[in-house]
Amino acid sequence: MQPLTAMGDAARSAIRGVFADIDDTISTGGRVTAEAYAAMERLRRADLLVIPITGRPAGWCDHIARVWPVDAVVGENGALYMIHDDRARKLIKRYAVGDADRQAARARLSAIGEHIVRTVPGCAIASDQSYREADLAIDYCEDVVPLSRAAVDRIVALMRAEGMTAKVSSVHVNGWFGAYDKLTMTRILAREAFSLDLDTRRAEFVFVGDSPNDAPMFEFFPHSVGVANVRRFADRLPAPPKYVTACEAGAGFAELTRFLLGED
Repeated sequence: MQPLTAMGDAARSAIRGVFADIDDTISTGGRVTAEAYAAMERLRRADLLVIPITGRPAGWCDHIARVWPVDAVVGENGALYMIHDDRARKLIKRYAVGDADRQAARARLSAIGEHIVRTVPGCAIASDQSYREADLAIDYCEDVVPLSRAAVDRIVALMRAEGMTAKVSSVHVNGWFGAYDKLTMTRILAREAFSLDLDTRRAEFVFVGDSPNDAPMFEFFPHSVGVANVRRFADRLPAPPKYVTACEAGAGFAELTRFLLGED
């Protein structure tokens, strides 16, 4: 992982948008600081697309799409995207899986969650689970005493034994039925909402994140960035980011913003 300064001026000047994880990337210790929020606003004022790509639930995404200074949001690790059309005063939702399939999966997800909580001491159903539409989130360090890596691996194994896709974020283990991830829905969003083919235009975007569920994005984008705390997952990233900030979490996101806008 190289410092941001290794990104050349030509590459930096070609960037037209920023895809960003939320937890421990835009946020710091569970809070979005004034510095990080202002960074999103400055990126938009500079006519760059700003799109959070998060494991957080549909209920949060409704709020983010409506209220935050962003152009859209991808949620539940790629289960959906949302865009608020300010002119039409309408929230647009797009799901990776149809209504019937999502409804059919909910009872299974609930039963699997209960089994995991009984099996792995100290974990819990995530406090935001009731706002989710397509996945199961198991808390391993957000509102519980942080679990060991072995315990986190056990949660992942239990999900995969049920035929689920399982990914580790900085706060939760997320599991769902389906082959989608953050990258698949980001590509759909880019094509459907912004008429962008990311396969040919990926060099025009930066992705910034911090944890293993960001690995598909780190691998896909040539200008992928990890905030400094990504290093705690360095041995668990099949594809690390190309660059890393000096600062952690929201301060690292603000650092990236200053770099892209030539403010430093």
